[in-house]
Amino acid sequence: MNILIVGAGVLGSMYAGRLSEGGHDVTVLARGKRLAEIRERGIVLQELGADEPLSVRVEVIEKLDPTAAHDLVLVLVRANQLSSVLPLLAQSRATPNVLFLMNNPDGPDEVVRALGAERVLLGFPCGGGMREGHVVRYVRRRDATPIPTTIGELAGERTDRLATIARAFEQAGLPVTIERNIDAWLKTHAALVMPGVPALRIVGGSNYDLSEDTDTLRLVVAATRESLRVVRALGHPLRPWHVQAIEWLPLPVSVWGLRKLFRSEFAEVALAGHASAAGDEIDSVLSKLRNFGRQQGVPM
Repeated sequence: MNILIVGAGVLGSMYAGRLSEGGHDVTVLARGKRLAEIRERGIVLQELGADEPLSVRVEVIEKLDPTAAHDLVLVLVRANQLSSVLPLLAQSRATPNVLFLMNNPDGPDEVVRALGAERVLLGFPCGGGMREGHVVRYVRRRDATPIPTTIGELAGERTDRLATIARAFEQAGLPVTIERNIDAWLKTHAALVMPGVPALRIVGGSNYDLSEDTDTLRLVVAATRESLRVVRALGHPLRPWHVQAIEWLPLPVSVWGLRKLFRSEFAEVALAGHASAAGDEIDSVLSKLRNFGRQQGVPM
């Protein structure tokens, strides 16, 4: 598959490296210092638990050629950067499939206006990570279980193109879950993960310190339940369905689960690392959740 990746940050680099190693023809759109790094060194990936880093050479471009045809465009940018890349993607009419793998609590309206509904797919990437110099440290497993990439059509169908994309990802060792209500899934995901970021800030950024702070973990549980009520008030079900357990689990059980999560290397790389590097994106998503709450009259 011929794949263009827009966004050369941690996850864009991870997908580029893994898909290239999986036998796909990968091109990365990058700029500035990151463009120079990839041209000089390739993409250097260090997966949590791996003995040696993986160095992958991929084609890298600075500007998007609107006449170039790709089987798939993957967009892996921060939520607050989306508006800046949409005009470029709108010009590239030769590519029929554009998959946005990113935080998106707003829903598909903005991307549909720019590209047309027939070209748009939504989803969320697997894992997370952070950069140390030119090396991308990432994690795509939690408790030894691979985290899938979640993808879906706007109308919820299981289409041939979703199946083709899933096969391409799985060929590269990236498992996929096809979600029938991807908009609800993305809103639920934002409601689940965003309350942990202010909690990390309260304790100075350390996930290990947060794991020992019971009072702040209780706040995370309360804030998560509030955020999930906002998703329901917007008229969306919680997706996946088992997320509903957070609303009724006894508080000590929820705190125990959070303590275990934040005590892990997974949280250090995927949560605390991302929170430190992408504060602008996280503040943007938190602000949207609060605005949704005010609009729906949900106390937060």
